[in-house]
Amino acid sequence: MRIISLGISKQFLGDNFFMGGGINKNILSEQSLYFGNVSMPKGFEIDADKLSGDILQSTFTDSEFPFSRTLDMLNTYIREHINCDYGFALINKQIFGDIYKPNQQSTPLLNIDPVDLRNSPDYTCLYGVKVNNCFVRIHYDDNRRKGRSWDIELKDNMFIIFPSTNMYSITNKQKNSLNFVQTITYEYI
Repeated sequence: MRIISLGISKQFLGDNFFMGGGINKNILSEQSLYFGNVSMPKGFEIDADKLSGDILQSTFTDSEFPFSRTLDMLNTYIREHINCDYGFALINKQIFGDIYKPNQQSTPLLNIDPVDLRNSPDYTCLYGVKVNNCFVRIHYDDNRRKGRSWDIELKDNMFIIFPSTNMYSITNKQKNSLNFVQTITYEYI
């Protein structure tokens, strides 16, 4: 799993500040992206066919995403690794899946409700169930440098976690098959 911090790089000693030469620095805010591959033990791999079938079912019946052992394994893997590697716990807010047709680009997506931030998720996780040439663009501001974006290719069995306050879009850049993307939103506790 890798972590990318958007914005200005920093150095710090001790508890989030750099001391030297009479200048102190305290980090007030940071936007971090977490991404990597889901590497389950042999015999416990994520069943992409099950997840893509569940995405199809919930999309076409307009119903809640069904609970399954496969979804639970994926969700547990991501939450436990974030907790162990980075020291914070996540709880589920919402789970859904999306299907992207060939050459389709989503509208800009935002998983928070700006007028109800208290009940909005803190983090969004995108997981590549069955994807090919699938790209995610995450939009962010770097202080007065507005309108920045970061692009990453979402591959099979890969996840990307970022703050839900960031707008994003997903693009299927090939013309032969559907892309299935699982989305899980989390609350930070």
